[in-house]
Amino acid sequence: MGGPAYFTPQEIRGAVGYRDVLEPVAAAFRDYSRGLGASPAAVFAPAGPDGDVHVKSAWLPGRQIFTVKVASWFLERARRGGTPGSGVIAVFDAATGDLRALLEDEHHLSDVRTAAAGALAARTMARRDSTVLGVIGTGAQAYLQTLAVADELPLRDVRVWGRRASRVSSLAAALRARRPDLHVIGVDSVQAAVEGADVLVTATSSTEPLVHEGWLTPGLHINAVGADDPTKAELTLGSLRRADRIVVDSRELTALHGDLSRFPEDGRRVDAELGEVLAGSAPGRKNDEEVTVCKLVGLGVQDLAAAEVALDMLDSPHRGAASPAHARELHR
Repeated sequence: MGGPAYFTPQEIRGAVGYRDVLEPVAAAFRDYSRGLGASPAAVFAPAGPDGDVHVKSAWLPGRQIFTVKVASWFLERARRGGTPGSGVIAVFDAATGDLRALLEDEHHLSDVRTAAAGALAARTMARRDSTVLGVIGTGAQAYLQTLAVADELPLRDVRVWGRRASRVSSLAAALRARRPDLHVIGVDSVQAAVEGADVLVTATSSTEPLVHEGWLTPGLHINAVGADDPTKAELTLGSLRRADRIVVDSRELTALHGDLSRFPEDGRRVDAELGEVLAGSAPGRKNDEEVTVCKLVGLGVQDLAAAEVALDMLDSPHRGAASPAHARELHR
C-alpha cells in the first residue's frame, strides 16, 4: 500500500475555487446545524496580535474521510514576501484512520470555503436588489468575499476602506481585473464604506470594533468574517443590538470567538445558524427593512467539504473552474 498523496499550494490554487465548494459547503452547514458529526476547534496566538493558529477538525456520518486542519496567519510571513496565511489539511480514511493525503494549501482552501459561506449568507439574507457593497479590509477575504457576493447579487458599486492606501489600490486593481463591470473605489473612512451600503463585508484582524450602530441603514446586510478568535472584534455591541436578525455559523463557537463573545451570556442573542437558514427552517430576513448580520468564525465541516472537493478535482483537474481567484492575485 502506497503512502499518502501530497498536493502543493500551486496545484490546489490552480484546481479549486470558491464556486467549486459552494454547494458542498452549504450541505456541510445543514448537516452541522442538524447536530451531525463533530467540528472541534482550538485557537492560539504564538505571535500575539501578529500571528495566530487555528486547528480545526471534523467528521460527518457517511463521509469517507475526516480532516484535521492547521491554518495560520502571521504578519512576519507577509513581511518576508509571502501571503500572511499558510497551512495544511490532513485527510484521513474514515474507516481505517489511515492518512490518505496532505493538502498543503497555503490557506487557500480556508479562503475559498469562507468565501463560499459569505456567498451563501448573501444569497439567503441580503436584499435581492442590493447594488452597493461596502468592504472593510484589504486582504484575501475582502477580495474573495467581494467576488463571491457579486456572484449572488446585482452589485454595481464597491466601496473599500483599509488602513493603507497601497493595499486599497491593490485590492481595487485585482477586483477590476476579475470583475470589470464593478465600479470599485477607495474611501477615506469606515463610515463612508458603511453608510448607504446594501451589503457590508468586514474582513479585518481588528481587535477593536470598527462599525458603529449609527451608520447602519434599514435593509443592510453584514457579512462579518474577520473576528475569528477571542481577541478580535469588528462590530460594536451597539451595532449588534441594532441588528434585527443575527445568524451565525455556530452558536457554540461564536459564543467563544469574535464579536458576539463580548456580550454577557444572558445578552448574547442569536436568531439562527446559517445551516438552519439554508435548510429553510429559519428565515434569513423577514422584510426589506431589517438589518441582518451573518457572523462567521469558520467551521471544520467547511474544511471537510473543501477537502473532499479538492481531492476529487485534483484527480480530475480539467473539471475545475478556469483560473480560480486566490489571495496571491492581490500581490501581483
